[in-house]
Amino acid sequence: MPVSSSGPGSKGASASSTGSDSGQESDAVEKPKGDALPINELFYSIQGEGTLAGVPSVFVRTSGCNLRCWFCDSYHTSWEPTHAWMNLDDIVSEIQSFEEANHVVLTGGEPMLHDESVTLLEQLDELGYHTTVETNGTIFRDAPIDLASISPKLENSTPTPERDPRGEVPKESRDGDRWPAGALNRDEGEFESKHERDRIDLESMSRLLETSDFQLKFVVTGEDDMPEILSLLEDLRSESSVPITANDVLLMPEGATRERLAETRTRVAELAMDHGFRYTPRLHVDLWNDAPET
Repeated sequence: MPVSSSGPGSKGASASSTGSDSGQESDAVEKPKGDALPINELFYSIQGEGTLAGVPSVFVRTSGCNLRCWFCDSYHTSWEPTHAWMNLDDIVSEIQSFEEANHVVLTGGEPMLHDESVTLLEQLDELGYHTTVETNGTIFRDAPIDLASISPKLENSTPTPERDPRGEVPKESRDGDRWPAGALNRDEGEFESKHERDRIDLESMSRLLETSDFQLKFVVTGEDDMPEILSLLEDLRSESSVPITANDVLLMPEGATRERLAETRTRVAELAMDHGFRYTPRLHVDLWNDAPET
């Protein structure tokens, strides 16, 4: 079972965001002096997705995101961000307390929103950790990243009145108030238009491809997503100076619960075979459903 130490998940020190686009600011929790990050969760588990699926890993989940995917499986880092500020020294100390792991996953939200993520990655690199950064690919920062796990957001992620997270309370959710009431249309559709405008940044994505080992991980809901994926790959190959092979492309079924994955995974696996791409499971969902800190 995943293990959390003395980080924000167990201290009860999280605070709700005031509603900024990034979720970085909070009236309830003051940012400490020195380098710090808004940390939503810090825990030890296994990597559930991608080419390193199954690897024991320490997860550092920052709060705040510049996008608003309607099916986000970490709504508490994007739609209504919660966090506790942690100094980088405390984050590193927490990571080191999990002596079994030498792999660290920096995730979110969108971890590349924060300048301090670069400093943290530099410290982890000096300590000899292997790092994965899970990012939507819209923000580039010059940082030592061993694996850039880039998840470009397709049109299927855009929140619309028909795809409102208020109506998506999974039957097996850990609480009955998973999705925030009124989140989508709080600002007369602002989230929809901003998400659609910002969800793809070819220049930032290309720079990530050119400076790190990478995987392109697409959340797939069905066959209708494939033309957009193929078109984006064509655009990226034109923009980037590094080759993108079929082995670099991973198709992942959409779903944050076992029930939802049962509806999507078989067809997504078939699509991966049809196109010669890789299929990635969501092992943490299979093992622990949508429990926190997994």
